[in-house]
Amino acid sequence: QVQVVESGGGLVQSGGSLTLSCGASGTFNNIYIMHWHRQAPGRERELVTTITYAGTTEYSDSVEGRSTVSRDNAKKMSYLQRNSLEPEDTPVYFCNADISGPGGLRNTWGRGTQVTVSS
Repeated sequence: QVQVVESGGGLVQSGGSLTLSCGASGTFNNIYIMHWHRQAPGRERELVTTITYAGTTEYSDSVEGRSTVSRDNAKKMSYLQRNSLEPEDTPVYFCNADISGPGGLRNTWGRGTQVTVSS
């Protein structure tokens, strides 16, 4: 069974930076479009950035200018660098991706990684 796995969350001071990673485990062929979302307690999940297989990126207004998303297709990984983090940037970050495998092309979500920004 293919699973999306996020990592890199943790505690960071206000104004600091953090890089999150997203990959997959299990048997699969390739990872295509990848999305990063975040969800703070009591709030709806928000799409923050998208990166296509070709590397085309889109950012939400709430993170543009303070974030850089990238990917390494050889490693089948995506990376989200968040800069100038503030306490309101303390949500769980989720990655979801279109992954091709034995069952065809499926959109799969990870379980998330927590980012905590201390003031």
